[in-house]
Amino acid sequence: MNSPVSFEDHGNIAVITVSNPPVNALSQPVRQGLWNAIDILDSAMGIDAAVLICQGRTFVAGADIKEFGKPPLEPFTPVLMRRIGACKKPIVAALHGTVLGGGFELALACHFRVARSDTQLGFPEVNLGLIPGAGGTQLLPRLAGVPLALDMITSGRRVSVESVEGRRLVDRIVDSSSHNELLEEAVEAARTLASEKDVRRLSDADVPDESDLETLLEDWRARMKKKKPGELAALTCIDSIENAVKLPFDDGAAEEQRLFQACRESSQSRALRHAFFAEKQCLKVDDIDPEAKARPIQQVGVIGSGWMGVGIATCFANAGLAVTLLDVNEETVTAGVNRVLANFQRSEARGRITSEERQARSSLIKGTTDYTEFAKVDLVVEAAVEDMAIKREIFQKLDSVCQEQAILATNTSYLDINEIASATDREDRVVGMHFFSPAYIMKLLEVVRAEKTSDETLVSIISLGKRLGKVPVTVGVGYGFAGNRIYARYGAEAQNLLLEGATPDQVDSAMREWGMAMGPLQVVDLTGLDIGYKARKHQPNLPDDPTYFALSTVFVEQGRLGQKTDAGFYRYQDGVRSDDEESIDLIRRTAQRLGISQRDFDNDEICKRLLTAIVDESRTILNEEIVQRSSDIDAIWLNGYGFPRYRGGPMWYADEAGL
Repeated sequence: MNSPVSFEDHGNIAVITVSNPPVNALSQPVRQGLWNAIDILDSAMGIDAAVLICQGRTFVAGADIKEFGKPPLEPFTPVLMRRIGACKKPIVAALHGTVLGGGFELALACHFRVARSDTQLGFPEVNLGLIPGAGGTQLLPRLAGVPLALDMITSGRRVSVESVEGRRLVDRIVDSSSHNELLEEAVEAARTLASEKDVRRLSDADVPDESDLETLLEDWRARMKKKKPGELAALTCIDSIENAVKLPFDDGAAEEQRLFQACRESSQSRALRHAFFAEKQCLKVDDIDPEAKARPIQQVGVIGSGWMGVGIATCFANAGLAVTLLDVNEETVTAGVNRVLANFQRSEARGRITSEERQARSSLIKGTTDYTEFAKVDLVVEAAVEDMAIKREIFQKLDSVCQEQAILATNTSYLDINEIASATDREDRVVGMHFFSPAYIMKLLEVVRAEKTSDETLVSIISLGKRLGKVPVTVGVGYGFAGNRIYARYGAEAQNLLLEGATPDQVDSAMREWGMAMGPLQVVDLTGLDIGYKARKHQPNLPDDPTYFALSTVFVEQGRLGQKTDAGFYRYQDGVRSDDEESIDLIRRTAQRLGISQRDFDNDEICKRLLTAIVDESRTILNEEIVQRSSDIDAIWLNGYGFPRYRGGPMWYADEAGL
């Protein structure tokens, strides 16, 4: 078998080239090829330095995911990196594309870094419950200082070499997209280093002094506990970076390896790796025609300028699509367009986009009250009120004005999409696009496959979801589809606990401490108790149980709709939540009316009851084939419902916990 690593002479400079498409992953054959190349370089007469470069669209973008979860194979990555760093002749890394994880460690092990201006660098390991394990936590602080190392390694974020931070990470930037120019610059740098006999090993460098290291580390630990509660990897990253400052390089590297292995064997890392693969797997629909091709989508229409419609329009414009927002009158449309523009302004104010990007996105938005403005769009997403008659009327209008190949999508949370589609003569091009609020932030997109949705339509929406930066999960038609149906069971069980004697704060605190982003009663107060109340009016098969959402019904009928009325399960004043004796009294009286005895609960029982409810409904949905696989449910709950990522999702957690 040919090696993915080649070695060529360019005069007194060797060029070591990695070609392991699509992303030049640091697989065992690549590692072995690099090891052999360094052996040749060290012993070759007449070769004074080397350039390490990659073919294709990127430098090494990380480890080989095919090796995840398997016993490591020699040459081990940390040993290879030390071998490269110890090479007697200088090695210049020629960087382009995404230089991530083991690829970034490879660049740091080299003695000089030349980067194309499109290069991004980062350590995403923390997102898999790991720390960089091949020198990253020891070399980056030596190169860029402790603060930047803490930021990059604990966040997993990418840094552009053209940014102020990025310029500290490379020695030279090539302002060109040409691969040949990158190679020429790297060879020139290698000749200079060879003439100067300059082997700049980061492992020999000292970490730049910090005036108050202990306070800095303490602040970062506090920040991680707040930002990533319950997660261990980020705190372990900080420990390893601290070792870079306090220990000699070899000792710090040995400790890094020990900490990496402990992370790799932890339940959190197993769960996070499962989540990573679940989000890749959900893109695959098993029974779809492999020849089906995604249609190009550039112009979209959005119907409804409320909170959800505005969020969807923002989401599309963020991805560079032209958006026409429609509503019933000029006043509501203008207000909706202004809210979209305000979203862009907030993003600019927070430093997430530039002024130029804000202006470009703003130019993509326009409003209308005229359906004929949708005559040439590729896709329309309806985000009107949850009323079947209204939605059918809208789809009839769309069917008459939109071009023949346009896809018609509904953002309904509960209603039967087959019935909505039947209002058109293009049922094969009707699909559900169930966004989660706020639509321009939340990553989940449930792609609802109706009975007659074509494979081409489905593939088109999945492809669009990826372009929008979403995790698109294909689900079948059914009340609440997958996510909301499971959440309804979760919410019903939370209200049962209240009837049986738990308080709202007990229930919510228990689930927050367990790892959920918010408690279930906080969520329903935030979204509004009337939302579920109205949705249940359209559900034909409610459980024959007087306790089923009995409290929500009572609260809505008392005008306690949540934050919008300053009273729900809690009391609100200026948006600040507090316990409410009136709420607890109403719960107690409802329990007495239903003949339910109340008692005390501890947090463990609350969590077990609620998690079991999630898992039981998930199994039912899986058996009914509303979703293809259990990991799809995990992807849904991780990206739409605040389930703690380090627990892998409800189905993964159920297996681990024996539920």
